[in-house]
Amino acid sequence: MIRRAYLDTCIVIYLIEDAGRLSERTREFLARSSDTLLCVSPLVRLEAIIKPLRESNTKLVADDEDFLAAQRWLGSDGRIFDRACQLRAGYGLKTPDALHLATVLHYGCDEFWTRSIEARRRRDGGRCTGRLSGGHTALDV
Repeated sequence: MIRRAYLDTCIVIYLIEDAGRLSERTREFLARSSDTLLCVSPLVRLEAIIKPLRESNTKLVADDEDFLAAQRWLGSDGRIFDRACQLRAGYGLKTPDALHLATVLHYGCDEFWTRSIEARRRRDGGRCTGRLSGGHTALDV
């Protein structure tokens, strides 16, 4: 059965750029996850290409765009923003984190690959032990 994993922006950056050991670990994890459909959103794109655009790094922008174009795109609508409001208010998440998590929950992704939010605070051997509602798992690669 194919799992659907939503990629937080940091995961995309680790996959495309050279972030040392974080990039290595992320690529190794992805190589072991061939049964996973990778999902992204417009917010992931926005966050991933800001730095390369600022630095006029057209090669990195193109690399990001190529990678993102090959993934499953999940759109955003008012329901996702409503859910993000509730998550932000209820858990004190930053707006982008709340939007990412709301997207995961809205689309019923099986996993949320991240290195932020509460995942960093509840690591277990490099993996987040946190459970999202509906049995979804947040992974901290």
